[in-house]
Formats: sequence, C-alpha cells, structure tokens
Amino acid sequence: MNHIIDTDFLVVGSGIAGLWFAYKISACGKVCILTKKEDTESNTNYAQGGIAASFGTDDSPQTHFKDTIKTGRGLSKPEIVEMVCNEGPVLVRELYETGISFTTYYNSAGTRHFDLGREGGHTRARIVHAQDYTGREIETGLLHALKNKCTFYEHYIVYDLILNHSHDCVGVRAIDTKTGDTYDFYANIVVLATGGIGQVYLHTTNPPIATGDGIAIAYNAGAKVANMEFIQFHPTALYGKKINNRYFLISEAVRGEGGLLRTQDGKTFMEKYHELGCLAPRDVVARAIDSELKKANQDYVLLDVTHLDPEKIKIRFPNIYSTCLKLGIDITKQPIPVVPAAHYVCGGILIDSFGQTDIPNLFAIGECSCSGLHGANRLASNSLLEALVFAERAAIKAKSSIRTNSSVKYPSSDSFEASLNDNIRALELTNKLRKAMWNGAGIVRSIQRLQNAFEQIQNISLDSKQLYPVSSSVIELKNMVTIALLIVKSAMLRKESRGLHYNEDYPETDDINFLKDTIIQQEFK
Repeated sequence: MNHIIDTDFLVVGSGIAGLWFAYKISACGKVCILTKKEDTESNTNYAQGGIAASFGTDDSPQTHFKDTIKTGRGLSKPEIVEMVCNEGPVLVRELYETGISFTTYYNSAGTRHFDLGREGGHTRARIVHAQDYTGREIETGLLHALKNKCTFYEHYIVYDLILNHSHDCVGVRAIDTKTGDTYDFYANIVVLATGGIGQVYLHTTNPPIATGDGIAIAYNAGAKVANMEFIQFHPTALYGKKINNRYFLISEAVRGEGGLLRTQDGKTFMEKYHELGCLAPRDVVARAIDSELKKANQDYVLLDVTHLDPEKIKIRFPNIYSTCLKLGIDITKQPIPVVPAAHYVCGGILIDSFGQTDIPNLFAIGECSCSGLHGANRLASNSLLEALVFAERAAIKAKSSIRTNSSVKYPSSDSFEASLNDNIRALELTNKLRKAMWNGAGIVRSIQRLQNAFEQIQNISLDSKQLYPVSSSVIELKNMVTIALLIVKSAMLRKESRGLHYNEDYPETDDINFLKDTIIQQEFK
C-alpha cells in the first residue's frame, strides 16, 4: 500500500545534524524525521571523544583553525574552517544549555568550566565531552529537547528523491520496513543527514545503518559528490570483538590521556612515524599500525594504559572500561588489542556554506556532506562540530527559502515484498562487496588493487540488479555498490598520496596536479 504525507520540513536521519536542524526549525512549521532504526541509532550515538571547540584559556578559534588546516593536507577550504571554528564555541555552549550534561569542573574561583580533553592533531586541549559517551549524551539530550516538536518515523528507509519537472527536490520515497508499505513524503525543504558509509567495509566502527544511503540517492538524482577517496580508518578499534556488527571504538582520547601504542612484544613504535608520537593525526597512526602489522605478520597491536592511574581511567572512560571488562579485558591491568577500522568519510554530497546542495530545496548536513572543513583528513572531534554548525546554518537558510510545495503528486508503484532467497543473496553480495573494498580500497592502496576492486564491484552491481522485488536489504546493497564505486573511482582519479588517501604507486603529494577536490556527478543521457 502506498501513502502520501505532506510536511514543511523533512529530515532524513536522526544524528546530531538532523536533530539540531529539527530543533532550530521546529517553530517555523511541521517537521518530520525519518530514521532507519530507532531514533537513537546513529553514528553520533557512538561518538566517544567529544566535540572540538576553543574554550581553553590558551586556545582560540585561530589556533583551532591552524590545526584543522594542517590536518586537512591542503584541501580544507580556509573560509569554511574559519567559519566553523569561529561559530563553534557559541553553538556548543547553546547545546550545553539545552540540557546536555557535558563533563565540567569548578575552578578555585568557583567558576564552572568544561573539562577539556586532547586528541591527535590538536595542539591544545579543546575536546568538550561527557566522559567517554559524548555522542549518546548529545543524542539523548536532543531527543528530549525535541519532545512534542516533531514527528518521528522509525524503521523507514529512504530509497529515492522526488524531483519535479524543474529538477527541484520536493520529497522522498521511503518504505516502512516493519510493514513493507511505501510512503511518498512531500516537503518544502528536504534535509539529508544520513551519516556515514562504514558498512561498505569489512571492518568498521559504524553501526549497521551506515550504508551511505543519503549520498547514493543524492548522486543518483544528479547531485555533485566530492572527495569520496578520503576514508578515515580509526586506528584503534577493539580487535576480535564485534557488537551489533561493528567494532567497538577505543576513543582517541585514550591516547590523549597518555595511552601508548605498542607492538605485541611491548615495544612502542609511533615515535618512528611522527613527531607527535601517539598523538599524531589518525591517518598517520592508522598507516603506522598497518605497516607494523604487515612487518610482523600479525593481526593487532596493543594500546596500553596500564601505566596510568587506574581510578582516573575508570572515571574518564567508564564506557570503554566497562565494555572491555564485559568482554574479558581489564584495561587497567591488560593492554587492549586494537586494529584500524573504517570510521568516517571526509567526502560526500557537495554543499555550500549553508548546507545547500546543487539540487534546489535539498540540503545535506553532517557526515553525508562534503563541506570543505575536513579536506583530505578529518581532525579528531571536528565532525560533531561540523554537524552542529551546518545544521544551524541550514536552519537559518531554510527559514528564508521556504516555498509552498505545489507539486503534482504521483504515488509510487514500487513493490517491496522480497523473497527470502533475494534477501539471502543480497547479504551474500554485501559481504562480497565489503571484502572487495577492504582488500582493494583500504588503508594502503595501489593501482592494481583499486582496479581489481572496481571490476569486482561492477560484477556485484550486475548481480544486484537481478534481485527483484526490492527489499530494504536490496536497497542498502545497491546504495553500498554506488558508494563503493564512488570511492574507488575517486581513488583511481587521484594519482598521488594525500591525507587519508595513500597509494603506494604514487607515494608523494602532487600539489601541481591534485591540489583540488575530486568531484563526480551522475551523467544523464
């Protein structure tokens, strides 16, 4: 059965970006939020470290700007970085005032301050956090703030944008995965806040919903997509243990507190790769670990905090401590086995400084977008900041660009009752895709490995087209195929090594030919 629903503002995704936009726009009209799982399931929910902003007495937006620019390896847009670093502290303070319980302390004068952590690539302590479950605290707090302000549609997967004859976005097509019913949501403004792409890879810290849906449907509708080759692999995911099909993240803040990376024989190694040692940017740390693992022919390295105050570790990292303990590791007494895992995509749907895509009425914010902040490598904890700033700016722009949606409505005729065999085949192809991406477009790439991955993905794409009728697992598979092709094509176009993209056949950075974004757009005949 097909249903038509009209709203003023339609948000796809329920992480910090989508929720902050909804919070700021809710007074201006009816808001609907679509999410694939429960309202709290998002990459935001699993963000442990925190949100970067310059609150320290030794810090400033200018210093934050310099750190971000340096980490971005020449591709961060200075005007965007300056804007985000300048606007960030005010918005983080406002976020705190909505009821988010960030960790604070009182100084000797009785003044309350944020407890600021430090992470790799930052020259100052500027990570505002709620112990080591910041994302969960933000998610819960914003959902509480949004109570009775908008309508949530849980367990809905969006599979297409609805465009009118002028190529304006007027809504989305979705299915209720519980009932199989189709829905056409029409809106004056559509905001994609669909998060990341981690499930495209065999090993990831992302939850199962992170299948790149927003990027895929925007690209298929003709939106420009940029810098998809820059995939951040978090250096320290807990080895050998998966929770809900994702690797448990060991926050970079653990190294910020003094944690040391060691090989399995107990030797430190990061000092050989970077002057900041264990606090080097993530791309350096991930490649260093990858190199050490290959040299020793081993599966993991060790993250050691046993030399630190155990009580302090338990207080600072209660979630990490308790989760590891449940899995049989007392981190105050045993080093933690860790391995890199796909974590964050620095590219995405190309947007302007207000989150607008090149499709009218369509905004993209958060991890699914490419704003120009991260460049070739994301500075730790800048992602939640980016989501907050661009959600704020998108809400400002949306308020001034509301137009009555008078589009003729044509109900979808798609069928979504898949057979069991189709779903089983979709899962088989998905696993095949993840292995191809891990082997061919992982931490260290080469011309041959990328070509092999491209050919394998094309074959998977052909096989996926045989799966009909469509189901949510087939939709996700096809979206992941689109994402995988975008990553591999972008990586093949960039014949150099820069930031998160390392090609051993082109190990040097080439500013003459590649100091630019990699932009791909669907060609329509």
